[in-house]
Amino acid sequence: MSSEADETNSDDNTLQKGDLHRTALDRLTKDYQDLSEKAQQLLTEKLFLENEMTQLKKRSNRLEEELSNIRTPPLIVGFIQDIVGEQAIVRSSNGTVFLVYVNRSLDTSKIKPGVRVALNQDTLSVVEILNESWDPLVSNTEIIHTPDVPYSSIGGLEKQIRELKEAIELPFENPKAFSDMGIEPPKGVLLTGPPGTGKTMLAKAVATSTKATFLGLVGAELAQKYIGEGGRMVRELFEMARQKSPSIIFIDEIDSIGSKRLDVSTSGDREVQRTLMQLLSEIDGFDRLDNVKVIAATNRPELLDAALLRPGRFDRIIEIPLPELEARDAIFRVHCGEMPKEKGVDDRKLAHMTEGFSGAEIKSAVLEAGISAISDNRKSVNKEDFVLAIKKVQDNRKDLADSNSEGIYT
Repeated sequence: MSSEADETNSDDNTLQKGDLHRTALDRLTKDYQDLSEKAQQLLTEKLFLENEMTQLKKRSNRLEEELSNIRTPPLIVGFIQDIVGEQAIVRSSNGTVFLVYVNRSLDTSKIKPGVRVALNQDTLSVVEILNESWDPLVSNTEIIHTPDVPYSSIGGLEKQIRELKEAIELPFENPKAFSDMGIEPPKGVLLTGPPGTGKTMLAKAVATSTKATFLGLVGAELAQKYIGEGGRMVRELFEMARQKSPSIIFIDEIDSIGSKRLDVSTSGDREVQRTLMQLLSEIDGFDRLDNVKVIAATNRPELLDAALLRPGRFDRIIEIPLPELEARDAIFRVHCGEMPKEKGVDDRKLAHMTEGFSGAEIKSAVLEAGISAISDNRKSVNKEDFVLAIKKVQDNRKDLADSNSEGIYT
């Protein structure tokens, strides 16, 4: 009996020890899992902090670089005008010309007239060659890679369109015909006529038809007061045109820089004349303009310098007068083509009512008539809308004429 009791107690002790071992093992397993999770969490936090520290270091480096740049004296932008041995004649951005040294670490083969460089503010030596860049005014030129102005959107200018096609389109489309004939195609066309007669639209239309890039600007933008600025802008304009060829350069109000040369004493007038000479040089220049055509426009052809009109420059002069009756009728048909009109609205009668109107004024009258109908919640335009619109355009013209005669400031 005693031995059996001992055996029973021994079994119980064994079971108790087993339970204790399992409990301890479970506890250790749980502790291990907790520690593993904690370690994974700490590792994740460590990676996050390392990444954040890397970002902070990058930001710190950027701030240090910006601070260094702020403390560094600014460089002066200039343009190489000529090379004299190991020195260069440079025109700074304010128009002053200097004879300066060139940093020997620079590639001297790239130092040539017209190149944009950076000058040390103290010594004015050339320390850096800057990337090619166009003047901001040239960069702001109206650039349309392929305009969307079909000839059908221009009414009453059939003769002028035909002349423009002969001078611009034919050389683009069939240059061999000119070489076979032994003649050079026209380099430029001058459009003359009152404001609003369609000169700009014609230039865009021929660019549309030839799929050429249209580069348009006003001549006054080329008239600069600093020495050499206007000429440089002309050079950059033609260089841009060559890079985007086939292209058409359209210079509106060319009389701003192309007026007759007089004995002038002001530096501004002399700079305008230098700009004109640069324009003539680009048209005449050694670089052929096969894929670049120049169209200029003016309201005052009598002011133009004879040098501009010499053969080989603007070979064809196309006059665009105020539209006559037939032309006004055609312009109304173009602008009223998709406009819903009530009975009694006749394009021919409208043409009779708008004698002396330019194409732009007719377009404005059509717009005003449409706005009048929309304001009254009507689906179509009636005769009264056109009568009021035409009167409004006439009044606007009269007010503008009065303000021009009296002056803005009294």
